[in-house]
Amino acid sequence: MKKLILLALALMISSASLFASNENEPIEVNKELRNQIVKLLKTPDFTIEKEINVVLTFTFSTEGELVVLCAGCKHKDVVNYIRKNLNYKKFENPGEHNKIYKMPLKIRTG
Repeated sequence: MKKLILLALALMISSASLFASNENEPIEVNKELRNQIVKLLKTPDFTIEKEINVVLTFTFSTEGELVVLCAGCKHKDVVNYIRKNLNYKKFENPGEHNKIYKMPLKIRTG
């Protein structure tokens, strides 16, 4: 009976470790893609009082369009600005579609 319980416990631990591995880990953005994104976000249409740090999470569609998943910010103006200027914009050299990318951004005062 003890061997059966020990076997069940070993099975449970090994299966839990398999499910714990995450294949959808966000990928860092390459320099060329980052430059294209920064170029699209160059002139904000709002004013901010201090520097805002944002972690942009996005993916690409099969057509090469950037799809913003999370703007990573609580400021409504910043979120709307990022979505308006990036969502569904076609890129010259997009990343792989259906892979999740993350990119840290700093939005500074003018």
